[in-house]
Amino acid sequence: MAEGEFLIPPLRPGAHLAVIAPAGPPKPGRLEPVEGRLRERGYAATLLPSCFGHQQGLGPLDFLAAPDHVRVADVHEAFAHPRYDAVLALRGGSGCIRLLDGLDLDWLAASRRLLIGYSDLTVLHALRTRAGIPSLHAPMPASDWGLPGADADTDALFERLASGWRAGDVVGRAEPHALSQGGRARGRLIGGNLAMFCALLGTPYLPDVDGALLFVEDISEEPYRVDRMLSQLRLSGVLDRIAGLLVGSFSGAESPDAVLADHLPRLRCPVLAGWPAGHGQPNRPLPLGVMAELDVAAGTLTLG
Repeated sequence: MAEGEFLIPPLRPGAHLAVIAPAGPPKPGRLEPVEGRLRERGYAATLLPSCFGHQQGLGPLDFLAAPDHVRVADVHEAFAHPRYDAVLALRGGSGCIRLLDGLDLDWLAASRRLLIGYSDLTVLHALRTRAGIPSLHAPMPASDWGLPGADADTDALFERLASGWRAGDVVGRAEPHALSQGGRARGRLIGGNLAMFCALLGTPYLPDVDGALLFVEDISEEPYRVDRMLSQLRLSGVLDRIAGLLVGSFSGAESPDAVLADHLPRLRCPVLAGWPAGHGQPNRPLPLGVMAELDVAAGTLTLG
């Protein structure tokens, strides 16, 4: 792709975002400000029914934002209706993986609308990647916007949405890190939340890992669970097939650095650690499903 060509076009002022809740419900007080915050940034928004599904009560499945059929319908509506310009996930949590075999993949592949979110949204990002469509690992309104210390991440998201992402863009920089190793690697950027990526192993929804750059991050996963997931990636052959590994933050639990230091030197590919994305802060927007070059010495990721 020629340098300077848009990989993700700008989201112009006045663009209309469909807000969906394909995973967990919002915490009290986190839903009401969403439309106003988007208006402040110059965008229109429609909150689809899944955002309000928790108000009806789901009994033992109250970890879901709404029943499966409501969340499936909202995903279809968000990507199919011509009024929408982009799709924004309200928050992560759990539940996206329950939707995969209920989604019309051909229908979704016909829409190049940008999906914005992270965490449990990793499995929906995988669908976009499999369809050859970029998506965006980025802060979500009910998880991040307005929280102490999160303004810089939210500002970075909206600044980049307004400008778009072009081939040749350097999308961030990692500080020197003890877990980084190797030189350069080029491939399609895939991944997201480590636990959710591992949950796709053995299903038909895993994106192509051959020659890819795999990004991983996670929250509230103790070192023994990170060890188990990395072992699963190794035993499944994923870690032998990727061209490079991009390591984001692991927060909310004891640091897994000792486990990572045990696993990562075995890899035959470059590793760039300390990338400023994940459940912690900073959580800078990161395009997925696009070609990129990882440069360990420079600590950079360049698109295209």
